[in-house]
Amino acid sequence: MSLHQYRRKRRLGGGSGQTPEPDDGPAAGNPKRRPQFVIQLHHASSRHYDFRLEMDGVLKSWAVPKGPSLRAGEKRLAVEVEDHPLSYAGFEGDIPEGHYGAGHVQVFDHGSWACEGDPLQALAEGKIDFALHGQRLSGGWKLVRTAMKGRQVQWLLIKRDDADARDAEADDLVESAMPAPRAAAKKAKKATHAAPRKADARWHTRALKLAGARDHPYPRGFKPQLTDHRDTAPDGERWLHEIKWDGYRLLADLHEGELKLRSRNGLDWTDDFPEVAQAVRALPVRDARLDGELVVLDTQGRSDFAALQRVIDGSSKQPLRYIVFDLPGVAGVDISRAPLLQRKALLKDLIGPEPGTLAYSEHVLDHGPAVFAASGEAGFEGIVSKQVDAPYVNARARSWVKVKHEDTDEFVIIGHTAPKGSRVGFGSLLLATPDAGGLRYVGRVGTGFDDAALNALSSALAPLAVKKAVLELPAHVPFRAASVRWVKPVVVAEVAFRGWGKEGLLRQASFKRLRSDKKTQDLAIAPAAGRDDVSVAISHPERVVYPQRKLSKGDVADYYRQMARWILPEIAGRPLSLLRCPDGVGKACFFQKHHGPGLGDAVHAVPLQQKSGREDYVYIDDARGLLQLVQMNALELHPWGATVEDPEHPDRLVFDLDPGEGVSWATVKAGARDVRDRLLQVGLQSFVRLSGGKGVHVVVPLQPKADWEQVKAFCEAFAQAMALEQPDRYVATMSKAKREGVIFIDWLRNARGATSVCSWSLRARESAGVAVPLRWEELARVSAADAFPMDKALARAKRLKEDPWRGMEMLRQVLPTGNR
Repeated sequence: MSLHQYRRKRRLGGGSGQTPEPDDGPAAGNPKRRPQFVIQLHHASSRHYDFRLEMDGVLKSWAVPKGPSLRAGEKRLAVEVEDHPLSYAGFEGDIPEGHYGAGHVQVFDHGSWACEGDPLQALAEGKIDFALHGQRLSGGWKLVRTAMKGRQVQWLLIKRDDADARDAEADDLVESAMPAPRAAAKKAKKATHAAPRKADARWHTRALKLAGARDHPYPRGFKPQLTDHRDTAPDGERWLHEIKWDGYRLLADLHEGELKLRSRNGLDWTDDFPEVAQAVRALPVRDARLDGELVVLDTQGRSDFAALQRVIDGSSKQPLRYIVFDLPGVAGVDISRAPLLQRKALLKDLIGPEPGTLAYSEHVLDHGPAVFAASGEAGFEGIVSKQVDAPYVNARARSWVKVKHEDTDEFVIIGHTAPKGSRVGFGSLLLATPDAGGLRYVGRVGTGFDDAALNALSSALAPLAVKKAVLELPAHVPFRAASVRWVKPVVVAEVAFRGWGKEGLLRQASFKRLRSDKKTQDLAIAPAAGRDDVSVAISHPERVVYPQRKLSKGDVADYYRQMARWILPEIAGRPLSLLRCPDGVGKACFFQKHHGPGLGDAVHAVPLQQKSGREDYVYIDDARGLLQLVQMNALELHPWGATVEDPEHPDRLVFDLDPGEGVSWATVKAGARDVRDRLLQVGLQSFVRLSGGKGVHVVVPLQPKADWEQVKAFCEAFAQAMALEQPDRYVATMSKAKREGVIFIDWLRNARGATSVCSWSLRARESAGVAVPLRWEELARVSAADAFPMDKALARAKRLKEDPWRGMEMLRQVLPTGNR
């Protein structure tokens, strides 16, 4: 790219005697922004249209004297001119007399464009076959280079014969394309705002009939509901099952006819996907909140994430689909509390029967295991199962669960690391895939081997040893290239894995078997990278964290990576306190609650008011954030009893039963049941968790109605009442002098800013105990509060068929003295 000619022809700078045209500037938008096009009507010495396509960081530009024709096959001369900066796409105004291109410039159309393959290669070959997605022009087009006249390179701009072709040309659209004068625009806006309720009246009436509907708009800028994860599909009539679409989450706020498309993390994608925006605006309402997935479908109707990425980077013309699966608000009515089946029925009617850019996500009621099996046979990634009567919530919830099929593929073994501890043969196998005439590193596999497999693989690889590195390892690998024992890349292994991380590495790989029937040249090229990024480099993974159990930082990271699906529902979207142990357990550890530099891009800050002023607290949303905390040596995770969305109204209470000296474990368990029974007497159901240390937590979910002062007062009164009734068993004060032989009912966990350890968190104790949630009936069989060290906690999680706290998210209970 070069802007030399652009700058040479202009007196830039914006001052007196200079052109107002922009100098080179950054492109607006987000990392997934699609290549843009702009067409500007230029009233220069000769009126013409400037046609510009973004390529290689600039706007490749053509002057089209007569403007584009929308008639199929009609050719229009397009003269290639100098490259323009990306910032020129938004330029409108007057270029003064005496300057190059003097005259008025106005944007005629703006949007995104795409072609098949590399656009720069197409430009060099002199034929660009592309699609436009604009407000005025859309569909297929061609630019064909025809001649070189002097210094002019001439092309032809031609409309493809498709559904967007019609008997019209750019000049026919000028009046409708240009913005109205300010007075007329103001009048039109006033008229627009007067009519929305009338336009939406039928849908407003229908929405109000849904159970739990509220007669006010659902909030704009809402956060999406996130899924839990399960290994098996839930069964029964309480569940419906949808295809798990592999794309980008997309939220739509349509309000008074104005639309904003948002990513899961709040980025504005409205201008990046104009065809989607146009489809949403075409709905028969002027107010709606949509939740769905942006995808590209293959010929079998399966979502293809790699194809979606090609569409976004402009190298594919495949059509986008916005598959919508929820409707929390419509026509000025909040229906988020209505049962899911009712919301989906209204959504299906709203979208209509004919799928296009906008499509409805169908579902199957009941028969979860059968639906999951069928989805695997059809080649889908998995399913999302949802409770039919569940509300829409702006957080991760167990009422939506995703169930994914195991991925397997074949890779060539290129080396291995040395064994550690009692292991023999090797530590992990290094894997690669064919790529661009060579091999590309895809990660390691260190699990799935029994003794026989270790011995057989060691014997097979020994004679294949080579001294020279088979390939260059990427810089982000957490081990030294010098430590690798390389082998000739001829042995093929089949590996199961859980998708791809951002760096293009396998996630949670497990060895299945050797494939003696396949050679390296038989392997398909694996994808270079995936969307679901939890690939976080862990520095010094060999550093010992739990000396007695010989557990390293790498072991801790592996634990949290595997347990993320269980832990995230407990901590995502909540302010956190972290217990960090940089030198491991037994050395200096410290609590951290404030955000600071170096925590990672997926570790977020939320400003919260404190006595000293507003301070930034830590919170995370996903597995990447969790692993970035682990990278910063966080062992224990302590969430608030409230969310970052509503930090002043707790939705969870915790009573921590902390036994004093001489209190037996049986007495602690009996005390937990006593607390449970007393809570039931005031109408509150509770759940039980081992602390991973000495005691037990009794956890009470709440509707976020009462404030912190009300919650604290209730918890204090509750604990004091138990201590007064049975002073020989309980105490409600922190004084250690009064705690010998009794259980301290720690109610102070329920003050604003106080925290307690979350379910499945490791504890910074030599036993490497885990705070494990139980069903109440399981408590009798457990031998100690730290009965589940890391390995046993992992084993328990793998055995679980459902969450021990199943049903918690469906409870609608409030404090007896709180606001109802």
